[in-house]
Amino acid sequence: MFEFGLPWVLLLLPLPLLARKLLPKSEPLNSALKVPYYQQLPRKSGGAAGNRWNLLMLWMLWTLLLCAAARPQWYGEPITQTTSARDLLIAVDISGSMETPDMILNSNPAMRITAVKNVVGDFVLRRKGDRLGLVLFGTRAYLQAPLTFDRQTVDTLLNEAQIGFAGQGTAIGDAIGLSVKRLTQRPADQRVLILLTDGANTAGDVAPLKAAELAKQAGVRVYTIGVGADEMVQPGLLGSRFGARRVNPSRDLDSDTLQAIADQTGGKYFRAHNPQELVQIYEELDRLEPVEQEAETYRPLKSLYIWPLGLALLSALLWAALPLITSGVSELQLRNSRRASKRNGGQPA
Repeated sequence: MFEFGLPWVLLLLPLPLLARKLLPKSEPLNSALKVPYYQQLPRKSGGAAGNRWNLLMLWMLWTLLLCAAARPQWYGEPITQTTSARDLLIAVDISGSMETPDMILNSNPAMRITAVKNVVGDFVLRRKGDRLGLVLFGTRAYLQAPLTFDRQTVDTLLNEAQIGFAGQGTAIGDAIGLSVKRLTQRPADQRVLILLTDGANTAGDVAPLKAAELAKQAGVRVYTIGVGADEMVQPGLLGSRFGARRVNPSRDLDSDTLQAIADQTGGKYFRAHNPQELVQIYEELDRLEPVEQEAETYRPLKSLYIWPLGLALLSALLWAALPLITSGVSELQLRNSRRASKRNGGQPA
């Protein structure tokens, strides 16, 4: 849509006419300039026709300058963009213990990491409007996906994560420390970390509670999730029932530390014994950290003042150059006429 930003400027369009009518006329000079070629001036200047042409050019230049000063602009089609003030990092444990097949998916035993990928992937795709990132940790912690609005890429990188890529240990403190470092690079509005693990801190340079203290100072809210069943049947010899026994596959899970991390940072600790509880936990996280629904609509604006301003400048240059061009053409015609006269023995051509 086209419009003028300052349309009132166009009210100045009749100003030259008002000035001509209202301002007093200049007094005639008593002295006069007499030149020997006075009779040729009307012909060279164009006479009355030349005056009309000059007035037309002046009027056109005045109009173009006013159009440029009125700020012509073009508004594009409305664009709606969902806004969010939340930066959310997801830290997922990929240590060796995440291969434990104590989860049941579709009535079949499944590894912990498989259940986590399914549930967390759905959670990521639901977070429309949030800026999401992914941290994977084992013996070491590393940033797999920086904070981005591209939820599909974060989900893909999570599904491509493999057990053992970061080592067999569990560096919970390093994962929190790396996440805090990344989140503090963003505006301090809503910084959230969701950390999922199935064990205790066995590696890394930073103690988990020390990392939680740093998170609290940086304004990062940490939600912790402990995953793993409390009971699992281990088959006997050669996979048979003979000699089978029940064990606790989550005996290494440090729930006390995870609870302390959540309490210290203003988050919450969750315990997931199966995929169904894991789904409920992430649904609860949706309620605790709701997705922003507000949207901003804007229209791209393109300024067009350069066009009338450029046309006025080009017209003024051509107008100033026109007498020079006309004079040059007349001089060339006169020279050609003199040369033709000489060739004809002094008789006019």
